[in-house]
Parts: sequence; C-alpha cells; structure tokens
Amino acid sequence: MKNQILLPESGYFKANLHCHTTLSDGEFTPQQMKEAYKAQGYSIVAFTDHRKYAHHTELNDQDFLALAALEVDLSEERTPDHPWPVAKTYHLNLFDTDPQENAAAKQASPLPECAYGDLEGLNQYIAQMNQLGFLVSYNHPYWSLQDWRDYSGLKGLFAMEIYNHGCEHDGLYGFNPQVYDEMLRSGQRLFALATDDNHDRFPLGHPLNDSFGGFVMIAAQELTYSSVMEALKTGRFYWSQGPQLRGISLENGVVKVKTSPVEKIFLTLEHRDSYKAVVSPGETLTEAEFPLDGKEGWFRVQVRDSRGLFAGSNAYFLDQL
Repeated sequence: MKNQILLPESGYFKANLHCHTTLSDGEFTPQQMKEAYKAQGYSIVAFTDHRKYAHHTELNDQDFLALAALEVDLSEERTPDHPWPVAKTYHLNLFDTDPQENAAAKQASPLPECAYGDLEGLNQYIAQMNQLGFLVSYNHPYWSLQDWRDYSGLKGLFAMEIYNHGCEHDGLYGFNPQVYDEMLRSGQRLFALATDDNHDRFPLGHPLNDSFGGFVMIAAQELTYSSVMEALKTGRFYWSQGPQLRGISLENGVVKVKTSPVEKIFLTLEHRDSYKAVVSPGETLTEAEFPLDGKEGWFRVQVRDSRGLFAGSNAYFLDQL
C-alpha cells in the first residue's frame, strides 16, 4: 500500500443523483427542481425520470450542472393473486457519461426486455447500457422487496443506493448499509450513493417532503460534465445524510479520517470485525486513525453524528491500494 489521498479535504460539489420531475411522476418542473436545489447549495442534479431519458442543457450555468439520466425498471408479473404491493422489482438509474456519444440510442430510453428472474438477461442489458456509455446504479433494495438472491449476482454496476431519502419517508427503510456490504462480499466492486429520489408530493419544508435528505459530495476538478463524470467513474466522492467527510488518507499503512463533528467513526471491513473511534453522548470527535494489518480485504469509512445521521465513503480494496 502506498501513501495516498483517498478523499481530499475540500473541493466538493454537492449533488442529488436521483429525482423525478413533471416529465414522469414528480411535482416540480425541471426548472423548479434546479431552483429548489440550487437554493440549498447543490451544484449538480441528475434528472432520472422514469423510463424517459432527458438532458436538460437549458438548465446549465456557471454554478449548476444537469446530468443526463433516466430510471428504468424490471418487475415481476402482476396477477390478481400477486398484485403490485407484493411484486419484486429492479430499479436502475442510468447516468450518461457523454451525451454526445450514441445520442440517438440513448434518447430512445432503452428498457430491459427480459423477464424478471432472468438474471443473465438483466446482466446483458446492464452490459449493453455500459457499452452505450451509461453508469448503472442499483436502487432502493428494501423498497423493491429484494434480498441477496436478487442482487448478489448482478454484474457491471457502477454503484448502489446505500441511502434513499424517499424510501426513508415511505417506511423508515431508506438506509441499506448491509446490502452494500453483502454486494461487496459477493465479489462485486461498486460504489455507494445517497440520494433523494424526490417526487415532492408534499411542499418544501413539510416533514414528509422528500428533498434534501440524501446527497453525494463529488470531488471534481471543475463543474463541467466531463470532470464530474470522471470523478464519479473513479469513486472520488462520498455519500451523506448530513455529516461531512473532510479527508481520508493512507499514510504508512494507517487510514487517517477527518470529519465534521460526529459521535462515531467506524472502519467497516470485509470480515466481521471493525475499527472504531467513539465518544460519550454530548461529546464529539473530528478525526481518527486506524492502522491496517493487511488482512482487511476492503474497508469503508462510516460516521454518525449526534442527530443520528450517517455519512460514509466508498469501499477501498487493499489489492488496489
């Protein structure tokens, strides 16, 4: 392992990578979405309307970048004995890495054509979307009624949603760190996202409004499409419900973590054990150091603040460090 900065101390752009507008089943127009998020300090929004690819270049300015994307789905067949409330479903977000590439094929909003349960067919679809130039994310596993049998065999994913704010409102099941760890332990190498998946059916400020709860901080060199996509591809970002990660470095075999004030800093590992730094209620800490013994397999940082809100890093594999 060489000495390196895994996440910088500063230089981030705040992003919501899952939202729905009036182009599908959301309440805000794309312009209203931009205005709402920009007012809250966001610089980036991926517009992931259901089954509808869109690239809202008209929204871009020096302080705001709209990412071209869509959300697709693949569900179990519905019958009178197996209605929608109990039907399993895959929801995938497709993030366009270069809207100029394969533009016609992307604008056709390609959807999976295989049946639910055809894992080989679904993986072929993911591979085809990767070839078109999409990064593919696996969304809200708990809401989707799925378990390890449904997601452990997926291939070609860029990321999964470790936190989905809309699902947290739906049933207090938006946070899924165990699913991320299970996917990692199944051999998948993918990143983790916190998103809103907002539809804004309740007004801003209402306790059940689903905006501004899950976000990604992207360490891009500049607010341009190519720079943001390069940071996403290489995992130069972290996910959060509120706390800030203010730098992760590896120095002489020691992981050094800096954060906003939190109560717990954990290093989750491939195996059962973890490394941790904690304080008593009412106290806070802003940094921790964790020596590695080389047997961790992979590790990821996860923190919790006094409000019970979490933030964390992507997984780092020792054989890549």
